[in-house]
Amino acid sequence: MRINYDTIVKDTDPSLRNKSVTVPIPMMKKDIALGKSLLRYVRDSRDEEKAEKFNLKPAVGIAAPQIGVHRALICVSVDEEVGDEVETIEMVLANPKIISHSVQKAALKFGEGCLSVEGEHQGYVYRSARIKVRAFDVMNQEEVEFRANGYLAIVLQHEIDHLGGVLFYDHINAENPWEIKENAIIID
Repeated sequence: MRINYDTIVKDTDPSLRNKSVTVPIPMMKKDIALGKSLLRYVRDSRDEEKAEKFNLKPAVGIAAPQIGVHRALICVSVDEEVGDEVETIEMVLANPKIISHSVQKAALKFGEGCLSVEGEHQGYVYRSARIKVRAFDVMNQEEVEFRANGYLAIVLQHEIDHLGGVLFYDHINAENPWEIKENAIIID
């Protein structure tokens, strides 16, 4: 399955608010193939030549509901600085659950965006600064449990929200979108 920007379900479609169903483990071939298609979209969207050729909008993550498949599958690909080098962290996860989170909040300095949202929704999207996730790693076919913080934690929470029919702008304070919360981390 080749995903492109035209196949992305937009927030004007009420189906994006549906909750996703759990992916059976061991995984069926169609679910593994779907996970690989999500990863291919994200990888290719970060390559300017491929993005133009295949009509892809840049992304660091995507969830199955964004292509009209209401199964608990997400993909993230985030660059993180590790010492003097940049490391790309890629994950394709089935049935991801946040099993613990920090009280401290974090938000991206310029707000969040989404492949499924074409309109402007400005404001801070406060999320937990640190999370612990349990999921099934699609690429390695094993249960995993890991911690994430900062940008990776925000991206994971954004994609996991899609599985519950939640969009990033649902978290923006309508009265004061750029409100600074006490002790919150604002990430550049």
